[in-house]
Amino acid sequence: MNIRGVEHTEALETQWVSEKTAAQLTGLSVHTLRGHRLRRKGLPYTKVGRAVRYSTIDIASFMQAHRIDFS
Repeated sequence: MNIRGVEHTEALETQWVSEKTAAQLTGLSVHTLRGHRLRRKGLPYTKVGRAVRYSTIDIASFMQAHRIDFS
């Protein structure tokens, strides 16, 4: 799986990204991500203090789960 031009495997450590980066990777707005957190849906996230972070592995899984296959 390729995330931001870096080859990714399960053996690599999880990278944590900001909500702005998560929005860019998913094509969702920051406002939508915040709404999903409020309604407890969408991407899993981690909160440290006031900082919200998303796992790149969770983002990739979320995108794969929403993939539309025409085969």
